[in-house]
Amino acid sequence: MRILPHTFAAFLLGVVSFLLPAAAGEWPQVLGPHRNGVADGERLADHWAAGEPKTLWQRGVGRGFAGAAISGNRAITFYREADKEIVEAIELAAGKPIWRQAFDARYQGQIFPDEDGPLCTPLIHIDKVHGDTVIVFGAGGDLRVLALADGKPRWSRALYQEFRTRTGSIDYGYFGAGSSPIVVGDKVLVNVGGRGVGIMALAIDSGRTVWQATDEEASYSSPVATEIGGKPCVVFVARLHCLGVSPADGAVLFRFPFGQRGPTVNAASPVLMGDRLFVSACYGVGAVMTKLTPTGAQQQWANDESLSNHYNTSIPIGGNLYGVDGRADVGTPSLRCVEADTGKVTWTEPDFGAASLLLADNKLLAMRVSGELVLIEPASKGYHRLAGVQILEAPVRALPALSEGHLIVRDGKTMKCLLLPTR
Repeated sequence: MRILPHTFAAFLLGVVSFLLPAAAGEWPQVLGPHRNGVADGERLADHWAAGEPKTLWQRGVGRGFAGAAISGNRAITFYREADKEIVEAIELAAGKPIWRQAFDARYQGQIFPDEDGPLCTPLIHIDKVHGDTVIVFGAGGDLRVLALADGKPRWSRALYQEFRTRTGSIDYGYFGAGSSPIVVGDKVLVNVGGRGVGIMALAIDSGRTVWQATDEEASYSSPVATEIGGKPCVVFVARLHCLGVSPADGAVLFRFPFGQRGPTVNAASPVLMGDRLFVSACYGVGAVMTKLTPTGAQQQWANDESLSNHYNTSIPIGGNLYGVDGRADVGTPSLRCVEADTGKVTWTEPDFGAASLLLADNKLLAMRVSGELVLIEPASKGYHRLAGVQILEAPVRALPALSEGHLIVRDGKTMKCLLLPTR
């Protein structure tokens, strides 16, 4: 492992930025300001009248399942057209283009040839020292950093081409790169996957390698930042393990088995609940709740009956977890509420289907794969639907993004910005 010195203060400030409340209206990365699907400062009505939510604008969009990122009145989208991956900045309120950059797309669909677009949500990084940037990780494993103001490229690294080339061909896994990077302090951390380069840290200003560590294979789960015993930690669900690493040098702080070999994926992001960590997957892997301590991760419960997430990450609310249980490609998943302390299922809404969840103003928004948007009261004693409307064509797999009542959603060909009713 090659380690280059950086100050403790730099990466500590980066972790603290994830733990403090974000400004209302910011949705700068995968699963929002805290990477847990929870929005700050929203005031949503608990019912929708006829014709609500209103569509402010809609536009065509290329292939891929990357959600949008939002900062201020600017939304960043990421998709594929023909043989190019497109990064585009759009005016949030009006849908007007601000800038657009196109890059060669090297990825070819491995299982479904027409599914060759990017999966990773863009990351907007506000940085007074190095300048505000947009970070995108393409399906072919190309990491690019652009200026937020005008989209001008700053640097790029073809990480899969550098590190995942075997006998002349690139190992893309099943669906290409799918773990959205995270910024901690002055570093970008990425689950590249491979011997000696399972996880990498790159300098935010130049793209140089700061450190590389572990032999972990890549997953489709995106990492989250926390602290253990007052020390910064970034939690990754990789292909076969869940682990926490120090953002300073890549030192492994804890690791436990999580995953299965064969045609399986780990895709849901790790969920933090104070000093507890919840991870979940399908394919017989199941769910695990642990308590994080300076000496490791202590298992509290584990099973494959409570809440086995396929691609969608569960939402923590109070002492409960709300999420989708079951595979999206086999049968019809259910929506569930589970006690975090015990894993006890308190209620199930059968045949709900796969759905991306987010929490705003103590209400759940569910963007179902069927194209229906549903508003739900997260009650602990039963499913309580408040409103719902069909807004897109199935299948809808991209994560939604929410900013001051503006909800950006997309299917395979159309992106919409909805204005949610407020109270």
